[in-house]
Amino acid sequence: MSTLRLFYALWPSPSLAASLAGWAEQARLTCGGRAMRTETLHLTLAFLGPVDSALADELADELAAATPERGLAPGDVPLERYGVFSRQRILWAGPSETPFGLQQAHDDLWQWLAGYGLTPPTQPFRPHVTLLRNITQAEPPDDAPAPLAWHYDRMVLVASESLTGGSRYRIVAQSRPLGG
Repeated sequence: MSTLRLFYALWPSPSLAASLAGWAEQARLTCGGRAMRTETLHLTLAFLGPVDSALADELADELAAATPERGLAPGDVPLERYGVFSRQRILWAGPSETPFGLQQAHDDLWQWLAGYGLTPPTQPFRPHVTLLRNITQAEPPDDAPAPLAWHYDRMVLVASESLTGGSRYRIVAQSRPLGG
């Protein structure tokens, strides 16, 4: 039986992704590392890992048909600082504090996924956008660019496909905007 490596995410507009790529280039001057490709930038809401293809199809169908009771309420997340995951050698951009609505979206999503037998991670949700991998400096730059406001109104289900030298992300389903 085949599997897909899946995650739910917020996907930025092209202009927001370009701004985030600028953040990455600025940080790379200090931290070194490899910048993520602009078209792969995202904020993960729930990483599922390998999922049976039949369940993946069901999750995609459910996301595309999301209703206000089970969809993603619109909200905003400020991207205002750099952060580092030292062990993984990753530099990221994110909010100083997790917005309530985003935390609620994360929690609601995992509560729904539990009905499919999927288990949430044990570590707390830390919303972030990975900008650089394999950084050579363990401290983030002090001088983040001007904050970015990310307005979101939908989420995507993404398949991560391993390739030589990295991964390719393929959006397999998207929720409908639920207002705003």
